[in-house]
Amino acid sequence: MNMTTFDFEDGNGPVPAHQHPNGGGWVAETAFVGPDALVYDNARVYGNAQVYDNAGVYDNARVYGNAQVYGNAQVYGDARVYGNAKVYDNARVYGNARVFGIAQVYGDAWVYGDENNEDIFIEMKGKRYKLVEVV
Repeated sequence: MNMTTFDFEDGNGPVPAHQHPNGGGWVAETAFVGPDALVYDNARVYGNAQVYDNAGVYDNARVYGNAQVYGNAQVYGDARVYGNAKVYDNARVYGNARVFGIAQVYGDAWVYGDENNEDIFIEMKGKRYKLVEVV
C-alpha cells in the first residue's frame, strides 16, 4: 500500500497526510478534521490541530500545533492559527492575521491583517480596533 505524504514546510519534511474530501486542502494524519468541516484551496491543517463542526479553513490559511477551529468559525486568506489558540463560534481570522499562544477568538469577532502586512485589526460588535504591540 502506498502512503501519501505531504511537506507542510514546517521543518519536518514529508509526513503522512491526505487531501480532505471537503475541499481538497491538505491534512496531516496527526491532525483531526471533522466530516462537516471544510479544508480547501491551498489550506493546510497539521501537527495536532483540530478543525470540526462547520468550521472552514481555506485560501492559503494554516492551522497547526494544538490549535482548534470549530463551530462556524472561518480561517482564510494568509491567516495562521497555531500554538494552543482557539477560534470558534462565528469568529473570522483572515488576511495576514496571526492568532497563537493561548489566544481565543470567538463570538462574532473578526481578526484580520491589512493588505500591506503592517497592521492587525479586531472587529467586535461593529467596532474596529487596531491591535498594537504590547511590550
